[in-house]
Amino acid sequence: MITWFTVFTFSVISAALLIALLGMWLTIVVPILDKWSKRFFLAYFAVLLLCSLVSLADMLLLPYSGETAERIFGFVECLLLSAPLPMLTAYLLNCCKKVVKRSPLFRTVLGFWAVYFVLLVSTFFTEHIYYITPNAQFQRGAWFPLLIVPLNAIMILNLVSLIRWRGLLSRRYFLGFLIAILPLSVAMFVHTFTDVTPLIDISTVLSAVSMFGLILAGQIEDHLRQQEEIAQQRASISVLQMRPHFIYNTMMSIYYLIAQDTEKAQKITLDFTTYLRKNFTALAKDQTVPFTEELEHTRAYLAVEKTRFEDNLFIEFDTPHTRFRIPPLTLQPIVENAIKHGLDPELSPLHITIKTRGTENGSEITVEDTGPGFTENDNNEPHVALANIKERLKMMCRGTLTIAPRAGGGTVVTVVIPQ
Repeated sequence: MITWFTVFTFSVISAALLIALLGMWLTIVVPILDKWSKRFFLAYFAVLLLCSLVSLADMLLLPYSGETAERIFGFVECLLLSAPLPMLTAYLLNCCKKVVKRSPLFRTVLGFWAVYFVLLVSTFFTEHIYYITPNAQFQRGAWFPLLIVPLNAIMILNLVSLIRWRGLLSRRYFLGFLIAILPLSVAMFVHTFTDVTPLIDISTVLSAVSMFGLILAGQIEDHLRQQEEIAQQRASISVLQMRPHFIYNTMMSIYYLIAQDTEKAQKITLDFTTYLRKNFTALAKDQTVPFTEELEHTRAYLAVEKTRFEDNLFIEFDTPHTRFRIPPLTLQPIVENAIKHGLDPELSPLHITIKTRGTENGSEITVEDTGPGFTENDNNEPHVALANIKERLKMMCRGTLTIAPRAGGGTVVTVVIPQ
């Protein structure tokens, strides 16, 4: 006869089976889990999978099994349901950077689990803990609470240790362990006095999934933060590299101007000093800066280049909108890139126009040049420099950088900063 309890139990076992399979699959395919976590969750979900399969087989074969078969099924189910408890202890120790094998906590937990195992084995020889009726029904004995005491002790130790070491864990990891331990502890305690096996099944599976989800989210967050830091360092190093020949040529220009035009030599020295100071200051900044500060840096750089190239370089500023912030070393490297790849003394003078405007969604910077230009498919150095700036814009302020050909020749670089 099929009762509501049978349907409920079958539903719980089926859900546990599917969740265990999904957990194992995710553990295998997700690449960012560290080695210890991957091995732990594979073993953890494998135990839950075996337990679900045994419970399902027990339920389906119940009409055809006898007392001996039911006793074996009961032993295996109880053993598999208890296995995740010391596994949780091991994973908690590992996450707290403690040596599992040498931990007194882990040895104590294994001791309690060994007591549980001995008591479980004794059920084959005594009916005081539990017994199987002739019609293959499970019945609790007078000593059944004694069987649950070691498991309750393990859960209490896990909970106390988690609270004690909460400072060693991130908030996500602490919540993950708390969700894994607390509901299961409550279910186990209630099970000491009355049969709530389905509740234990649900608590075990949901605890595993909740902990897995939170810890996976934490590791994804750590991975993304590490990748962001690596990308930011890589982009910063690349964008802050000053061209050696630019410094050399500027110093040589100052050298010759000292004899020819002392006033101009003083001016270029002051502009070059401002440029260097801004560059070195940017090294210590990892936040956005006012656009006016970046504009001052760019003007200092252009003043140096204008002194060097004179009639071969013309600059136009149209920057009425300046009340916004951008990552340091954004505008100056774009302009430097335009001069580096667009200025040729043997060709027509290079004209560069720098514009800003406010939009409904933020701010826009446009740098136009009349150089030879390049396309998006060019595999050359300009794209490397601009790609680094684009990466920093995206990371620091969700900004964008686009490159397009200019009508009549040249290039247009547009930077958009969201409000």
